[in-house]
Amino acid sequence: MSGSVFGKEFTISTFGESHGGAVGVIVDGVTPNIEISAENIQKELNKRRPGQSKITTQRDERDMVKILSGVYEGRTTGVPIMLVVFNKDAKSNAYDNIKDLFRPGHADYAYLQKYGIRDHRGSGRASGRETIGRVAAGAIAKKILKEKYNIDITAYVVNVAGIKAQKIDYSEIENNIVRVADKDVAEEIVAKITELMKQHDSTGGIIECNITGVMPGIGEPTFDKLDADLAKAMLSIGAVKGIEFGAGFGVAEMSGSENNDWMDEGGFQTNNAGGIIGGISTGQDIVFRVPVKPTSSIAKPQPTVDINGEEVVCETFGRHDPIIAPRAVPVVEAMAAIVILDHIKRQKALHA
Repeated sequence: MSGSVFGKEFTISTFGESHGGAVGVIVDGVTPNIEISAENIQKELNKRRPGQSKITTQRDERDMVKILSGVYEGRTTGVPIMLVVFNKDAKSNAYDNIKDLFRPGHADYAYLQKYGIRDHRGSGRASGRETIGRVAAGAIAKKILKEKYNIDITAYVVNVAGIKAQKIDYSEIENNIVRVADKDVAEEIVAKITELMKQHDSTGGIIECNITGVMPGIGEPTFDKLDADLAKAMLSIGAVKGIEFGAGFGVAEMSGSENNDWMDEGGFQTNNAGGIIGGISTGQDIVFRVPVKPTSSIAKPQPTVDINGEEVVCETFGRHDPIIAPRAVPVVEAMAAIVILDHIKRQKALHA
């Protein structure tokens, strides 16, 4: 399967399937002599692992990471780092009833058309468990960005089922099970998700990401624009269906004088561009938002067809999240970190 490698100077290659033996990543281009431990990586993986709360899948995976190469005596050596997480609680028989069905919202039909074969167990490679490798690699990237460049990346939920955060308070993100940055709407959101669970249904959400400390001049001017690569990174996350930077789609309703980010002797006074102009960072905060689709695996009966083209009813039972967005927050942070570090390394190579 091609398309499993991302990046140019700082690269990741993920591997594994939901119900295979393991999932993980090979990370190349890592700065040598950086302190790194399994504990550093585990902290990020714990944010995306299953079984965190009543609104996440109860699949019992600890997702304990093992470092198989690239780290010696607690420091990176500069050679590729291999990180692996072994699957422990896959229950493949839960998918027996949908083996020959094309589940609505899933990649079953598309995979079969492309490869002529598909792994129906937990969606195989299309499963959210593929993101374990991304988060593990992102943990390394985030550590390097913070320690060497004082760059911080923070993502949080701002909208679930139309219930919108009215303020952003970073201190609240990990204080509620939906990772919304506004405690005043957290309970309302949980109540809405709980209601949908009782109906055997799911919901989507919107994640916002704020990147602070990126120096101006990072990014490429044409095809590898910084915002273009961030967009590709985000859209490569299975459940993400779009992206907007800064004022986003709101620019369609603005005049040029309203939208243009003007400067005075103190620098930029507005940030409608979201910290990137011409594909290159301006030194302002990089701000973007991504919509995350509702979980496709629901027990609510839905019409579909089987591999023979016969009309059938699909009911997907098993252990599935009623909402993906909260567990996608660390994935968004990880992919953003990978892109930013990759582009910083490209910039350093340009001036080497």
